[in-house]
Amino acid sequence: MDEASLPALTRHVLLAAFGVSVLLGALCQRSRFCTMGAIADARTLGDWRRVRMWVLAIAVATLGFNGLSAAGLLPAGASIYTGTRLLWLSALVGGVLFGFGMVLASGCISRNLVRCGAGSLKALVVLCVAAIAAGATLRGITAVLRVATVERFAIEFPQGQALPTLMAAQLGGADGAWLLALAALVAGGLVAWVLRDTAGRTAEVWLPGLGVGLAIVALWWVSGHLGYLPEDPRTLEPAFLATNSRHMESLSTIAPVAYALDWLLMFSDQSKTLTLGIVSVAGLLVGAALMAWRDRSFRWEGFANVRDLGIHLVGAVCMGVGGIVAMGCTIGQGITGVSTLSLGSALTLAAMAGGAVIGLRYQEWRIDRE
Repeated sequence: MDEASLPALTRHVLLAAFGVSVLLGALCQRSRFCTMGAIADARTLGDWRRVRMWVLAIAVATLGFNGLSAAGLLPAGASIYTGTRLLWLSALVGGVLFGFGMVLASGCISRNLVRCGAGSLKALVVLCVAAIAAGATLRGITAVLRVATVERFAIEFPQGQALPTLMAAQLGGADGAWLLALAALVAGGLVAWVLRDTAGRTAEVWLPGLGVGLAIVALWWVSGHLGYLPEDPRTLEPAFLATNSRHMESLSTIAPVAYALDWLLMFSDQSKTLTLGIVSVAGLLVGAALMAWRDRSFRWEGFANVRDLGIHLVGAVCMGVGGIVAMGCTIGQGITGVSTLSLGSALTLAAMAGGAVIGLRYQEWRIDRE
């Protein structure tokens, strides 16, 4: 490919990512797909339907990503999730902080994008504050603290931290065979758990779960296949078009909202360009807005009082800082990262779930005290 054709291919990547994200935003608005809501439903109401949606999405994304990788359509080790350094303390601290924050902020970043599209000004404030906190943790004052503390603790895996790679290195065999075997084992176990309950066999669970999982796979393909250059004519090195990390990407929201705010604020700076992450968060918002208008659920929503505002601001800061420390949100690590069978992503997901439970207990304690 010559350099003159790169702008057209980049536009195709961005348009494809935006289109997939619009559909995903509409689906999330219609189905109320939400990680925090799923954990809250299970803990307070004993209702596991939204947890089953979430687990099914992980299963579909895992099968899709590893199937495409085994077929040679994706470079399995080219994402940030499968690197050689397992930042275990970052995963734990950042995951708990993000999980706690999403309870205070009435949802994770993706849920707040959907709620904002449906008319929530509360969600708009949360997104702006989380974006500022995330930007500071990427390159600002809290970035210095991040690098000087939690990122000092890591485990090195010479071949990478993806489970298939580790198994191939320890037990032998081809990476492709391990990709398929472990993906089938993990996804099969998750689907079996979904089907154990009657509620897990309904369209209410399967349509959102399949839709979210397939959207993650589609974005992996857009970035890792459509936007992949084995030899970039500008550098003569492999490259992924329109990504902030310079690696293969799929859906994540916490760093992209910071990049989106930076792009808006520095629009006249020609070095600030649209990326897959930025158009993906925009697509979620647009898709949710279109669905809200279609089903007449669009409603303006504000804060109840100053205390409500303060709680949401604290939650937004926790998500902004925690999400960057953990290298992703509940979608970015919890589905996208886990689909790569990364040890770090699995650890982060567990920490986020634990942080959410702590946040729910705090909310219960606060209500009882009041």
